[in-house]
Amino acid sequence: MSLSDSLTNLKIEQKGDIFILRIKGRLDAVTSPLVEKKVFEAINNGQSNLLLDMAEVVYLSSAGMRMLLSITKRLRTMSGKLAICSVTTNVVDVLKMSGFDHTLHLFKTEEEALRYF
Repeated sequence: MSLSDSLTNLKIEQKGDIFILRIKGRLDAVTSPLVEKKVFEAINNGQSNLLLDMAEVVYLSSAGMRMLLSITKRLRTMSGKLAICSVTTNVVDVLKMSGFDHTLHLFKTEEEALRYF
C-alpha cells in the first residue's frame, strides 16, 4: 500500500506484528498530517508496534516532530512501541538539537530496530 503526494511518499509493510512505514520526502506542516492519519488508522486497527524507516526523509519540521511525539504518546497508552531507523544526518541533527533523541528510540539500521520489539 502506498500514499503519495508531491512531497512525501509512504510505503506500508507488515513484518509479523510490526507495522513498518517507509517515508520518503519531507515531514512538514503539509505532509505530517497525512502520515499521522495513516499511522493512527493503523493504531486504531490494533497495530501497537510501529517502525518508521526514515532513510529517505530529507526534511523534518517542528510539525513532523510534533507528529512523532503524538504517535509516541498514543502508543505508550496502549503499551505499544515506536522505533525509528535509518535516520539521515540532517534529520538526526534536528532531533538532537531539540532533545528528541532522548525521547525517541532511534536505530541505525532496520535490523537493530526490529530487535527492539
